[in-house]
Amino acid sequence: MSKIRLTGVKRQTKYSPNHIGNDGTIYNMTAQSLREMGYEVQDYTESEFVLSDIKDDYIFNMARDKSTIKWLKQLEDKGSVVVNSAYGIENCTRGKMTEILIENKIPHPESIIVDSNEDPTEKLEAMNANAYWLKRGDFHAIHREDVAFARSITEAKEILKEFAFRGIPNAVINEHLVGDLVKFYGVADTDFFFHFYPFDISHSKFGLEEINGAANMYPFSVAALKEACDKAGEVLNVKIYGGDCVVAKDGSFKIIDFNDWPSFAPCREQAAPKIAECIHKQVQKNLK
Repeated sequence: MSKIRLTGVKRQTKYSPNHIGNDGTIYNMTAQSLREMGYEVQDYTESEFVLSDIKDDYIFNMARDKSTIKWLKQLEDKGSVVVNSAYGIENCTRGKMTEILIENKIPHPESIIVDSNEDPTEKLEAMNANAYWLKRGDFHAIHREDVAFARSITEAKEILKEFAFRGIPNAVINEHLVGDLVKFYGVADTDFFFHFYPFDISHSKFGLEEINGAANMYPFSVAALKEACDKAGEVLNVKIYGGDCVVAKDGSFKIIDFNDWPSFAPCREQAAPKIAECIHKQVQKNLK
């Protein structure tokens, strides 16, 4: 009996800010785990994949480029099993993610979505926040300037003007939450869930964890966080996920970011086999 062939698509390096090695490593470890499970795995870069004539039934990917996502969606529409779903990857762009999480009552900071050339003064005053986070709404964060902290409405308006100057069409503005910043990773259809305090181990893309500072270790329910994250993954349509939340002094938490297939850098030895297990389960579902 011939091996089932899987197509794997690596993440283009420009979409791995300060994590090129980490993203490449988790991809390679997952591909190796799948090979050890008996699959034939053919690796592609995003540019190779878009230029290819691949019509494989089973694809796993860390893609981010819009042309790759477009091609993956076409294959998905024709019946290919794609993990993470190209539609899910699109859902994790900031504006869509914010709308979907709020609509589905996932714990989330108060937020608004504004055009970068509008005056947000009235909307910001209505938020009644002490400080704000401005995040490009049209895509994932690529550059440090794509996520910015503002201590006042005046500062927020200046940052929004910079977004407009850079050609970013819209922005998500979150209220700043006081509490412990906690990073998490999860894999759907498995028992894998990992969380940690990024400030304490200097795990960062852009160094913004310094705003919340060292963790106070406020007690909270990890089971409740996992349940909320699993639901977020379900409504966003991503199986392999990670993100950040802020835990308040009373133990409540709100998810401030949710990403498709992050680096899993602090836990990749445990995560890679679980990611492979998740992909395997999607293949097996299709075979039945």
